Amino acid sequence: MTEMVYGVMPAREGDPILPRWWRTIDKWSLSAVFFLFAIGILLGLAASVPLAERNGLPPYHYVQRQLFFGGLGLGTMVVVSMMSPQLVRRIGVIGFLFAFVAIMFLPVFGTDYGKGAVRWYSLGFGSVQPSEFLKPGFVIVSAWLIAASHEINGPPGRLYSFILALIICVFLALQPDFGQACLVLFSWGVMYFVGGAPFLLLLGIAGLVVFGGTVAYSNSEHFARRIDGFLAPEVDPRTQLGYAANAIREGGFFGVGVGEGQVKWSLPDAHTDFIIAVAAEEYGLILVLVILLLYATIVVRSVMRLMRERDPFIRLAGTGLACTFAVQAMINMSVAVRLLPAKGMTLPFVSYGGSSLIAGGILVGMLLCCTRKRPQGDFAEILYRGGR
Repeated sequence: MTEMVYGVMPAREGDPILPRWWRTIDKWSLSAVFFLFAIGILLGLAASVPLAERNGLPPYHYVQRQLFFGGLGLGTMVVVSMMSPQLVRRIGVIGFLFAFVAIMFLPVFGTDYGKGAVRWYSLGFGSVQPSEFLKPGFVIVSAWLIAASHEINGPPGRLYSFILALIICVFLALQPDFGQACLVLFSWGVMYFVGGAPFLLLLGIAGLVVFGGTVAYSNSEHFARRIDGFLAPEVDPRTQLGYAANAIREGGFFGVGVGEGQVKWSLPDAHTDFIIAVAAEEYGLILVLVILLLYATIVVRSVMRLMRERDPFIRLAGTGLACTFAVQAMINMSVAVRLLPAKGMTLPFVSYGGSSLIAGGILVGMLLCCTRKRPQGDFAEILYRGGR
């Protein structure tokens, strides 16, 4: 399959990397990512100041850290997007192995920071959440396995990828982090479907997820508490969901004004999990629609480019990465408007968080690499080359 993508029109010798990258990259998606980060800094100026005050830190402590980690994330995104798909696959596999080992040792060396879920490693000067880095690596590994199963005498890659997804979900559930587990399983299901899986099998897997959720509800107090809060007929106004719902109602269409919002003084996670509530309260529905449009631009343009891709690995990996990016944003915003129970999941490139920003840069960099324009040739030329 490599000849299909690269053999028809080889790159010119001595062609500089930057001009070639700029000609082939999806500039609309790239611009949308930078706009999302700029909006995140704008919202961070409002949402993180109260938290810094409560913690006895300088007013813009968290904004400065967001700028630093965001710069690292965006720089990583650009560098990764310049790589070849083969190099991205190698890096993805290696990164997955490191992240998977880190997930395995979380119950022993991890910390929960008082939030009831052991998801982080404390580094003294900060923390790292390995599940954020696991997601892009898992997509790459699964796409590689599923693509390999299409080859003649290839390995049973679909089965291996499914077993790998289940193992990861078990480790994530032990934290517990059911939101990330569902995201991993969903992204795998999309790749499996694109790779030619029967629809009935996917329905069976969905039933397995429902069964797993029932078991988790019966055995995890952390999970049951969030589900009960979500299903309650009335939202307690003193909870995070209550504060977020009230902020969204107060914002209306145009918002209450820059810096005039009150939810940031009540929500402990206003700068991370509930950043969209700050946006809705201070800037109204208009900014929320702009954010939705930016995410839609990245996902829709990526899928449109991937539809023309003939290399199975690139097509599967790009689809899985786009799905992971889109569903994470959807889950975060759905929690704020009470369409889903609280998940503890950040809004990509908008929420505060070093792990989220850097891992998001890696994920979108891989996606931009997969969606770069490549000479595809026509089927007649491909068949002619294949018969030689």
